[in-house]
Amino acid sequence: MIGAQALVRSLVASGVDVCFANPGTSEMHFVAALDAVPEMRAVLTLFEGVATGAADGYARMADRPAATLLHLGPGLGNGLANLHNARRAGTPVVNVVGDHATTHAQYDAPLQSDIAAVAGSVSGWLRHTGSPAELGADAAAAVAAARAGQVATLVLPADVSWDEGGSPVTEPVAVAQRPAADAAALRAAADALTSGEPCVLFVGGEATRAPGLAAANRIAAATGARLLCETFPTRLERGAGVAPVTRLAYLADAAVHQLAGARHLVLVGARSPVSFFAYPGKPSDLVPEGCAVHAVAGRDGAAEAALEELADLVAPGTAPRLAPAARPELPTGPLTLDSAAAVVGALLPEGAIVVDESVTSGRGLPPLTAGAPRHDWLTLTGGAIGYGLPAATGAAVACPDRPVWCLQADGSAMYTISALWTHAREGLDVTTVLYNNSAYAILRMELQQVGAAGLLERDGERARQLLDLSRPDLDFVALATGMGVPAVRVTTAEEMAAALRRAGAEPGPHLVEVMVPPAAP
Repeated sequence: MIGAQALVRSLVASGVDVCFANPGTSEMHFVAALDAVPEMRAVLTLFEGVATGAADGYARMADRPAATLLHLGPGLGNGLANLHNARRAGTPVVNVVGDHATTHAQYDAPLQSDIAAVAGSVSGWLRHTGSPAELGADAAAAVAAARAGQVATLVLPADVSWDEGGSPVTEPVAVAQRPAADAAALRAAADALTSGEPCVLFVGGEATRAPGLAAANRIAAATGARLLCETFPTRLERGAGVAPVTRLAYLADAAVHQLAGARHLVLVGARSPVSFFAYPGKPSDLVPEGCAVHAVAGRDGAAEAALEELADLVAPGTAPRLAPAARPELPTGPLTLDSAAAVVGALLPEGAIVVDESVTSGRGLPPLTAGAPRHDWLTLTGGAIGYGLPAATGAAVACPDRPVWCLQADGSAMYTISALWTHAREGLDVTTVLYNNSAYAILRMELQQVGAAGLLERDGERARQLLDLSRPDLDFVALATGMGVPAVRVTTAEEMAAALRRAGAEPGPHLVEVMVPPAAP
């Protein structure tokens, strides 16, 4: 058996049966092997950043890795931004990166590059396979490493792929369990929570699923602690019947206000909070002065179990307070950021998966969707934009029986707009709500935040050109229909509601271009 066929069979035997692919010459034997292993579903993407983002979205919803198939170092480099997001989210991804044949590397061909250096910046596990005989075991090891919550990258030389001698594995490699919380750390956190001093319980990772949130809510209810979760959680379960949680604000000043006065900060599945960027005259560490930090479970720890143990210590017999069912009334008239959010809250379907890269245009969404039917919310965990459309691709492949709503900003959409073609080709049930404000509004805000606005010369016209998306205006209806996705542009709340209802009633993908004013003028 040639190496590539052994590799594909080993991936399937290890539980990886979806591959998001953008292959090239070095990967052709992997492509040919797909016909011999029909259990592997291959999904073509037109850009590597779509493949890697789709693998991230798939893993967040399937709770198991997908594979990517990428072409040499440049292909891996093209996919790096969404691999960064996956790494920060702790989602499992298996990259298969083709390389030149071992006999060809000496010639320094045009696409020769240091794949290990590129992969190393995002990969928790990295291996360069040396022979077909090693491929099966290497594939199984890559999957096991990914299942531990990291990006695993397997570099596949072309001759290792095409040579005979491959032998597939038939059983997956065992995965180490998430480390349990230390008893002393639990006791210290319990003492802090019951001390009578102001406490913040800060959760992230797997703790933002419904069981972890229920335990965290019990703790907050019994002790009076403020309950917050990370700004961009990997997967937040929310809606009616789920214990609610407030996300830490993105803007540093608002986050400082949320944490102000805390004497104890208890971390369960979350990193200690820091500002996203440095700002002149402001601290990067958001922990209040004099506040003690109690780390109970790290991002790779058993956070859900730790919260349940902690709840049993400090809140025995306390029931969680669950979010009641509540929807906003459908608004009318010209669209604003608030009315657009109200339309989403009024119509979000039961069991939806929301992939949120709406950035500033989605600022009104959290309160107006809190009482919608139960749903999952996926966010831009690593901050590298161009995530929304690809992640929606993967989520829809992982959960074909659930509607996916992609809430997408205009500027970041253009990074990976070709994902719409994959939505159409695969017939994915993805409704993209494309917020078009013709601006990089987030950068307009940051211009003020970092104090650079006061440095503008004359009228600031040259600076404003870099924060503006007009001249020419982007036409997302044309872009979507050109890739096979039915699309409509809306300017009123009534039109938006009608378009979303129509999208929900018809199979396959849709795009609704929502014309809204920018959050920052």
